[in-house]
Formats: sequence, C-alpha cells, structure tokens
Amino acid sequence: MAAPVLDAPLGVPESPGTPQDAAAAEPEEEEELDFPQYEFGRPPHPVWGAREEFAKRPENYLRGCKWAPDGSCVLTCSNDNALRIFDLPLPPGPPPGAPLPQMLPAVQVAEGDTIYDFTWYPLMDSSDPPSCLVAASSRDSPVHLWDAFDGSLRGSFRAHNHLDEPVAPHSLAFSPDGSRLLGGFDGAVREFPTERPGRGGAQRSLRQGSHGQRGLIGCLAFSPSQSLFACGSYGRSLGLYPLEGGGAVALWPRLPAAPTHLRFSPCGTHLYAGGRKDRHILCWDLRVPERPLLALPRRVATNQRVTFDLDPSGRFLVSGDTDGFVTVWDTLAPPPGHGDPPELPPLLRFRALRDCVNGTSLHPALPLLATASGQRLFPAPWDSDGDGDGDNEGTPAPGGDIRLQLWWWGHEDTDGDTPGDNRTRDCHLSGDTECHIPGDSGTGDCHLPGDTDCHLSGDTGTGDCHLSGDSGTGDCHTPGDTDCHLPGDTGTGDCHLSGDTECHIPGDSGTGDCHLLRDTGTGDCHAPGDTDCHLPGDTGTGDCHLPGME
Repeated sequence: MAAPVLDAPLGVPESPGTPQDAAAAEPEEEEELDFPQYEFGRPPHPVWGAREEFAKRPENYLRGCKWAPDGSCVLTCSNDNALRIFDLPLPPGPPPGAPLPQMLPAVQVAEGDTIYDFTWYPLMDSSDPPSCLVAASSRDSPVHLWDAFDGSLRGSFRAHNHLDEPVAPHSLAFSPDGSRLLGGFDGAVREFPTERPGRGGAQRSLRQGSHGQRGLIGCLAFSPSQSLFACGSYGRSLGLYPLEGGGAVALWPRLPAAPTHLRFSPCGTHLYAGGRKDRHILCWDLRVPERPLLALPRRVATNQRVTFDLDPSGRFLVSGDTDGFVTVWDTLAPPPGHGDPPELPPLLRFRALRDCVNGTSLHPALPLLATASGQRLFPAPWDSDGDGDGDNEGTPAPGGDIRLQLWWWGHEDTDGDTPGDNRTRDCHLSGDTECHIPGDSGTGDCHLPGDTDCHLSGDTGTGDCHLSGDSGTGDCHTPGDTDCHLPGDTGTGDCHLSGDTECHIPGDSGTGDCHLLRDTGTGDCHAPGDTDCHLPGDTGTGDCHLPGME
C-alpha cells in the first residue's frame, strides 16, 4: 500500500457513535447481496505470485496469508519473522500464456521472534488510512499494532504473568466492531480495548477447577451475528463463550485433534474447526451442538497450522493440505453416508503446488484465491555430515515450493478471455493485452467473432486471416485455407503449399501448375521439379525452351 502523507493518531480510530437526540432512521430497502462469481466446479489458474521474495533466505516458508477486509492487499507471515503486505495487482491477471509476474511487497515489518498469530483490523478501509492496521503477536513481545501504509508502529498491548514477566498471546482476534482485541493465553483469554493501547486488559480464566479448557488457546474466532466467541485449546478442547462474561455456553472437551483454526459461517449458525495432525475439518450446527454436523476430509500430517476459508456466501469452504492439494466442499450438499459425523466428499480437489499449502484466503469481492505454501524440512537420518563421500559438496539442500500465489477462479470462455474481460468475445492470444469486442476494426491484435486466428492492423473482415508468424497484411490466409501465402497474394488462386516459395498466379488449379517469379501467364508452365521455361503446348520436362525462343 502506498504511504500517504498523514499524521495518524496512535491506536485504533473509535467507531462513530450515534447521537442520542438523533431521529430514528427511516427503514431502508434491503440491498441485494452481490457475491463474487466463483466457479468452484473447475480448477483455477495461477495469475500473480511472489516466490523470489521468499527465496532470499533458506527455509523461509510461509505461515499463512489473509486478504484485507476491503480486498485491496494481501498479508503474509513467513519464517523470517516478517509480515509482508502485497498490493492487489490491476488487472488481477496477465494474459494467458504470458510468464507469471512476480509480486513485490509494498510494506514489510519485522518482529523480534517467532510470530504466533496476525490479523487485520476488521474495519480496515484503504480510503481511510487510520483504519489500515495489522495486529501481530510474537514470542516474549507485546502485541504490536502496525500501520499497513508505512509499516510504522501505531501501538502496543502488553500482558504480564503473575511474576510480572511479559507474555505473548498465541492467538489473536478482533471483535467485529473493532473495539476489542482478544488474545489467547494458557487456559485464559485477555481483552484489550483497542482505543487505549498499553499495559492492561481484563484477563478471563477458562478453567473452573477440574472443568473448562486447559492448555494454550491456539485459535480464536468471533461470531458475526451474536455476542459470542470460540476458543480452541492445544488440550484438544473447544469452547463457546459470551463476550459479556460468564462460563461456556457450549464446551467440547475431547476433540480428535487440537484445533488450530476456527471459522464461523457468515450467518453465525455454523462453526468450523481444523486441527493439527488431523484428517478432518469438523462442522457444528450451533442450534444442535451435541455432535458435529459434518466432517470434511483433508490431510494435515504435521503440527503446522493449516488455515481454511469460506466464500462470502458461506456455502463453499476451501482448504489446502500437507500434500499440496486445494480442496473445495459444498457445505449445503447432503452427505452420502450416515456416519457419526457423516463425511462430506469434496466438490473439487486439485494439485496446486508441490509443497504444503498452509494458507488459503478468498477475496471478498473478486473470484481470486490466495494461497501460502511451504513447511519446515528436516534432513533424513542418513544425510548426516559424517557419512558423506564428498560427491554432493556445494549442492544446496532440497527445498520446498515456497510462494504466495494468486489464482483466478472466475469466468473463462473458449475465446481466450483474460481476467477483467466482461464479454465472451473479448479474445486474446498469447502476448495480446488489448481487449477487442466483435466488429472492432482498430489497431492492435484484432479478433473477429468466432475467429481464434491472429489479425493484424488494417484487417477489416473475417477473410483477413493470419496464422502465427505472419508479420504483414500481405501474409494472407483466406477462410478455411491452411496453405501458405506470400506477400502480394490477393485471392484463393494465389496458392502456395507448405514450404513452397514459388509464385502461383490466378487460374492455377493444382500442384502441377508451377510458375517461376518471371512467369506472367498460365501458359508459362513448369512441370513439377522443372526449373526450365516452357511455352504453351509443352507437355513434358524434355520440351525445353529458353527465354525468347519460339
């Protein structure tokens, strides 16, 4: 994000209040929701990415990615303890067949140690720079509030234990209105008021004697429709709590795996939880919370946090896995079985990368998917230093496919449209960045209705057809003609066979009607393989006449 000249106050801007004497607003007509037109029935194609940025240091694998709430940029976290913000390129994708451009970070900030969690301020709007904030938690450090425009520190939230030692939360989540920042600690959460950074925050224990949640709170999520938040513990438990205080309204004490990521559906009635070293994402209907509603199969073979995301409608869930696949589920489809819980088969599963896809994030307004990849690689036991024979000296250790990748998951048609085209006949060939509609006769790589060949400047009809490699309007190919024509040909009779550099004039009807460059009529006949000149009436190669002979 480009840095504006602005004296932004520290902390988070307060939410605008409602005057007490304000008149009651008239009821407004309900707006029709406009969701991005994802096409989850087919694999997306990669458009932009950032790989070289993370290759500057060894084992600098990514640890997640998140689109900004307004969709203007994407935030990443990597193993070099840095946060990077990449602006959304416009247009969101290059022409098909072109090399994938490399994205460069607009802002980069470094933390002092391992980053536990990071999140956007929920009311972030790039047109309101004071609201462009990112919160991050790292080991033995305060929670930092970073400016997303210039990378400056806007505030800190400090927490201390009973020995007055600084401690850092292992998970972070803003309340939907942005007024509170919740941090997850060992068996407790702490609420920080966002309008007043500093030391403090009310601690709330989640353990009540032998009951409640034990262990580090590794993930948090707020309900978008109710004053509730969910906590996932490394002790393999999940709890649902009212924001105003009190005990758990729902508690699942024995999950198959420790949850590392939580997500509420947009309507707030469903809660999804994914864990480490687990084979399923579990879904609960909070109206019937006794048992999970669905189990969505995915393979997570390590302790790494592997995040997932829901599309804005809340119907489709997208997740990566340890094997480099991206999977889509239609959560409204009925499961085929009757297990406990029933397993929902994927709608789509495709190979995205050759490494663990640990982060997936769907754009809030465009059919774009962002993925983060990479994982820590450990050498095999037989690759110890003392056992080598010296043959592999200087050879770098094997690495993973580490990158931030954007994928276009919107409409595509057979005419070769690029992202941003809004008509099915906006046809582009490799290297063509200009958009043309049917009937367009302007300069550039012009494409006519139903035509997939290349047209040059000056072409006015479907007969002005050019194959790849033509460099001028004289390189003419007529409709349905796959033969080669030289400059100067004007009709279907100007025929040149593939690899033929001799000239054919109007009236030739076969391959035997061969003419040299000096021939001026159909009577100047040359038999196949004959380079001599023949007069009318010659029927064989032996009937040889020199130029000017009668």
